[in-house]
Amino acid sequence: MLSDDNHSLPLYAKVEAVLASSIADGSLPPGSQLPPEDSLIQRFDVSRTTVRKAIQNLATRGLIEIRRGKGTFVAQPRITQELTELSGFVEDMQALGRTPTARLIDKRVVAADSSVARHLALAPGTLVVRIQRVRLADGVPTSFDETYLPRELGDKVVTHDLSVEPIFALLEQKYGMPLVEAEYRLEAVLAQEDIAAALGIDAGSPIFLVERTAYSADARPVDYEKLYYRGDMVRFVTRLARRRTNTTEV
Repeated sequence: MLSDDNHSLPLYAKVEAVLASSIADGSLPPGSQLPPEDSLIQRFDVSRTTVRKAIQNLATRGLIEIRRGKGTFVAQPRITQELTELSGFVEDMQALGRTPTARLIDKRVVAADSSVARHLALAPGTLVVRIQRVRLADGVPTSFDETYLPRELGDKVVTHDLSVEPIFALLEQKYGMPLVEAEYRLEAVLAQEDIAAALGIDAGSPIFLVERTAYSADARPVDYEKLYYRGDMVRFVTRLARRRTNTTEV
C-alpha cells in the first residue's frame, strides 16, 4: 500500500518515488531485477496502467532498463567520461575506481577502406591490422572497440595478450610511440546486430560512436578507432572556454 505522504501526487508518481528511493538506498542494487508487474500491482494496490507508467518513467530517468523477454532491471550507474585529455579505456576506468577488463573478439589483416585509409594517411586498399574487442567495466560490457593500426605496427601489437595489455600502453612503453594528441568525433547511432550481441543489448539500441584518431609526436596518425559505447551506461562531459571576441561598440 502507498502512504498518504505527497497526497497531491498522482498514483504513478508515488509508485515511482517509492521504487526510486529503493534504488537510491541500495534496497534494489544495480543489476537486480524488479518484481513482476503483478507483484507491484498487489504491493501498491494500484492498476496495471499505473505500474507501467511508473516503470516507464524510471526507465526514462535511466534508473532501470527494460529487457524484452527477460524483465526489468536496475541500471548500472552511468560512467562519466571527461573529454578533456587523451586517455585509454583502462586509464579512464581506473580513475573512476572501476575494474577494466577486455575480451578479444577478432584480430586480422584487412584492406583499408576509404575512411580507414584517410584517418591513417594511407592509400585505400593498403593492408592494416584490425582488432575488435569488448571492453568491460566491473564485468559489464561497456564498449565495443574496433582498432585499426598500420600493418608494421599492428603486426607487433597483436603478438601480445590484448585481453590484458592496453594498446596505448604497448604503443608508448613497448614500441616507443608516444601519443601526443587525438581527434575525436562523436555521434549517436543505433546498435547493429553484431555490436548489440557483443554488448548484450538489443539491436537498434541507442549507442555512442566515438571515432578517435591518435597521433604520435611527429603528427603521424598511428591509431584509428571506432568505439561503440552503450548509451545506457556512459555519458560524456567536457569543459569549454568562452571564445574571445572583439566587441567594439559603434
